[in-house]
Amino acid sequence: MSNSPLGVEQLQERLAHSTFIDFMGLTVISADPAKEEVVMRAPMRAEFERLKGSGQWHGGPIAAVIDTVGDYALVMLLGRPLPTVNFRVDYLRPAINTALVVTARVRRNGKTVGVVDVDVANEAGQLLAIGRATYATA
Repeated sequence: MSNSPLGVEQLQERLAHSTFIDFMGLTVISADPAKEEVVMRAPMRAEFERLKGSGQWHGGPIAAVIDTVGDYALVMLLGRPLPTVNFRVDYLRPAINTALVVTARVRRNGKTVGVVDVDVANEAGQLLAIGRATYATA
C-alpha cells in the first residue's frame, strides 16, 4: 500500500500494466485525493462501435471504462489495483461520435470494501451513463 496518494503521472503509468486497460487508451485528466475524484478520457475506437461504421459506443466498452476508472479512483488512494465485487451501470443516452469523459468519486473507502460512483459524459458535457462499483479493499 502506498503511504501517499498517487498523482496523474503515476496513475497513467499504471494503466499500461494491463494489456486490456492499455487497449482502451484511457488518459488521466485529473487526480484529486482531497476530493477523492479521478477524471479520465476514453477515445472512441472502431473496435468499440455497437454497429460497424455507426460511431456509436457499444455498452460493453462503456461498462469496462466505468469499472476501470472507478477502480483507479481507489488505486489513487491505496496504491494498488482492487478486484471488483459488484458493479452496475445505467445507460442514459447513446454515446455517438465522441470520446468519453469519465469522473469517478469515492463514496466509501473502508477496511474491506470501497464504493465508487462514476459519471460518463460526452465531450459536450452531456451525461451518457452512470455507474456504481464496489471493490474489495482488504
